[in-house]
Amino acid sequence: MKYPVREGITKAQHSAVHLEMRDIYTPDDPEFARWRAGHQYDQDFAKLPDWWWPWRDLVAETTARGVAMRRARIVSEPVTDYIRFEHDLTFANIAAGESVRWLPRRKAADIALPGTDLWMFDESSVLFTYFSGVGEVVDREWCTERATVELVSSAFEAVWERATPHEEYTPG
Repeated sequence: MKYPVREGITKAQHSAVHLEMRDIYTPDDPEFARWRAGHQYDQDFAKLPDWWWPWRDLVAETTARGVAMRRARIVSEPVTDYIRFEHDLTFANIAAGESVRWLPRRKAADIALPGTDLWMFDESSVLFTYFSGVGEVVDREWCTERATVELVSSAFEAVWERATPHEEYTPG
């Protein structure tokens, strides 16, 4: 499928969790370039990029079905410009129905983490995303192996427990 994340979210019945661990993604993103040039969102939905609206609709439909959507971001501090960009946009994720938390990398040092970012759906399947060194998506891979799913679930819950809710996190 062209959009495996959408597929997982659409099929989820109880939960969809996303673990992000990189300090930069798609550095040539035009929206990131606009932000670096001074475009600020200021909690203004009218300023959001066009790609945001289909995501908002998907999240709103999913959470309306009773699926809990949580996103945890492990970040280096001081944070990169890209993380500041993500932080600036996160108000929109929350408004759509996601819960988002941030964990400084130094507070995650003793958590056994998977080697790459991922989505996990209903604690039964994991979609790993593999990136190039500069943050471009290279490949994705589904896994339903119970031991891997349990590792991912344990790691995500440990991160979530330690992480700071978006409303309380100030990028350092």
